[in-house]
Amino acid sequence: MRGFDYSPFYRATVGFDRVFDLLDSVSSQSAANGYPPYNIEKTGDNAYRIVMAVAGFAEAELNVTQKENELLVTGQTKANGEGDKQFLYRGIAGRNFDRRFQLADHVKVVGAKLANGLLTIELQREIPEEKKARAIPIAAEPAQAAITH
Repeated sequence: MRGFDYSPFYRATVGFDRVFDLLDSVSSQSAANGYPPYNIEKTGDNAYRIVMAVAGFAEAELNVTQKENELLVTGQTKANGEGDKQFLYRGIAGRNFDRRFQLADHVKVVGAKLANGLLTIELQREIPEEKKARAIPIAAEPAQAAITH
């Protein structure tokens, strides 16, 4: 079920379907699952970082994939003899997850690393030259010669 009805906006807009779909998916995803916890940081004018708490996951159990404007981070745990363990209390989740992030145009993943139970994904916005603002020179029209009679 949707948390917000976007249908009135469809009457007055054209071509914004993707925006409303993104809003709907983000609101439903964040309400459904908060695992694993993460931070999104702005580290520069065009640089960002996502830091996810993935305690208990090995590097081989994590996968980071970018396809067009979507970043998908998955974690698939392997049962490392946990069937033999008897837990009195289990506070470290260690369950499988899929976390999706919608990226703005021209944002690319430039690196990922796992250290101390934190997966850090570095992102960079690389705007192509043809999309950047550029100054247009204004040429002065040559002065017309005075008309003499």
